[in-house]
Amino acid sequence: MKYKFNIRRELKIVAVLVVLFGLIAFTERMKSDVTVSAIQISMENIHENHYLDEKDVMKLTRLEEDDLKGANLKKLNFSEIEARIRQSPYVSDAELYSDLKGNLMVTVSLRRPIARMVQSNGPDAYIGEDGIIMPVSEKFSSRVVLVSGEFVPKLLKLDNIHEQEEGKQLMLLLSIIRDDPFWSAQIAQIDLNHKAKAVLYQQVGDEIIEFGKPVDLETKFRKLKVFYKEVLPRVGWNKYDRINVEYEGQVVAE
Repeated sequence: MKYKFNIRRELKIVAVLVVLFGLIAFTERMKSDVTVSAIQISMENIHENHYLDEKDVMKLTRLEEDDLKGANLKKLNFSEIEARIRQSPYVSDAELYSDLKGNLMVTVSLRRPIARMVQSNGPDAYIGEDGIIMPVSEKFSSRVVLVSGEFVPKLLKLDNIHEQEEGKQLMLLLSIIRDDPFWSAQIAQIDLNHKAKAVLYQQVGDEIIEFGKPVDLETKFRKLKVFYKEVLPRVGWNKYDRINVEYEGQVVAE
C-alpha cells in the first residue's frame, strides 16, 4: 500500500505546534515576572457552614497577607499552600490559581456536617458528610441530628467514623434520614447504647423508636413508614410510648 505524503497538511500541523509551544513559553515567561497584586478568597457552602471566614483561611496558609502581596508567583508553592488549608477539619478541599494580572485566587470548600455528637463529660463534635470528625465552632452551630449515648466516646476517638464498623452503620443511618424528607423532618436525635443499638427520638410525638443495630435499614424504615402512614392516623399519634422495629418481620408498639 502506498502512503501519500501531504506536505501542506504536515506543515500546518508543525505551524500549529510551534504556535502552541510559543504561547506556553510566553505564558511561563510572563508568569515568572508577575507578582501577587491581590488575594481573592472565595468559600463554597459558606451559607450553610460559617465555621471559617477569610481571615481564618489566611491563617491556614501560614503566610502573612502583607508579605504575600508583592511576592513572585513563580516562587509560591501552590500545592503546599493547598495542603495547609486542607489540614483544617472544616475544609473538604482547597484550590489556588492565579492570572497574569497577579491576582491570587483561593477557593475553599467547607465540609458539611451531617450530625452532632454530644456527651455529658466532654466536648461535642460534628460528623462531616464524609465521616470526618469536626470540632464544634464558636462562630456557628449547625442544625443537624443529635447523636448521644454510651457509644459516642468511642466514635470521638476516631478521625473518621468509617474506620469502625459501627461508625459505617451510623453513617448509613444518618444518610437515609438526611435524604428522606419525611425522616429528616421527623427524627431529631439518635441515642446509641454501649452495643451501638439505636433509639430514635422524634420532633413530633412522644413515642420512642427502638431501632436496634443500624442494619437492614431499608426494611426497618419501610415498616416504620407504613406504621406512621397507616396505623398512627387511625389510633392517634400519642397512643403508644414505644415502637420497636429491631426484630425481623414485625413492628411492636406498646
